[in-house]
Amino acid sequence: MQVAALYDIHGNLPALEAVLQDIGQADVDQIVVGGDVVPGPMPRETLRRLLDLDRPTHFICGNGELAILAQMTGARTGLVTYWGTTSGARPPENIVEIYRWTAGQLQSEFEPVLARWPKTLQLEIDGLGRVLFCHSTPRSETEVFSRLTAEDRLLPLFEPLQVSVLVCGHIHMQFDRKVGTTRVVNAGSVGAPFGEPGAYWLLLGPDVQLRRSSGTHSGYGVSPGRGVCRAERPDAALARKNAGSLYAI
Repeated sequence: MQVAALYDIHGNLPALEAVLQDIGQADVDQIVVGGDVVPGPMPRETLRRLLDLDRPTHFICGNGELAILAQMTGARTGLVTYWGTTSGARPPENIVEIYRWTAGQLQSEFEPVLARWPKTLQLEIDGLGRVLFCHSTPRSETEVFSRLTAEDRLLPLFEPLQVSVLVCGHIHMQFDRKVGTTRVVNAGSVGAPFGEPGAYWLLLGPDVQLRRSSGTHSGYGVSPGRGVCRAERPDAALARKNAGSLYAI
């Protein structure tokens, strides 16, 4: 069995289409969508495209979905209790407006859909064994760590999981590293990558392939104005600043 892992799409439908074209040319049996499908510029269209895929597709939630759900609840109660930031603090007002706009676009058709997504998923994948998917870490969708984070800080978090591979996202940067006996792989970002432009994803089974779709065949490209190439995550600057650390809400 081969599995494609798509993380941090952020409403970037042209980038998603580029990846789906490449998936269509690979021998992919299942797809895992690893959270943060939203917010982004085309939330309804992106979600609908994913929900209508013609092969088995699993979804887990990220801090983006949870922040949008909190906005939907807040519109009814007058109180927002979750902001999707690492610190837990309310983000700048321009980000709050994006959250509100996205919630308005998705409510009420997609609210029950997002509310059903779990925080983790396990699959048995040929050649890899037991693989755990989460948005950032199994205990928190807002934790930040990178390929530079000291192993001794990560060992207590990953060793007890007893999985061969852990797949994550959240920081929008691909990496493939070992933490003790656990292979930890970041899928990167389909819709809002840091670094070289493109749409980043993983192909899993029988090994791990770090993939990047340029998508010139689908009309999505790396030059400005061709597709929606970048979207700034609310705590992106904080993630870059703390790329070598591990911290939680």
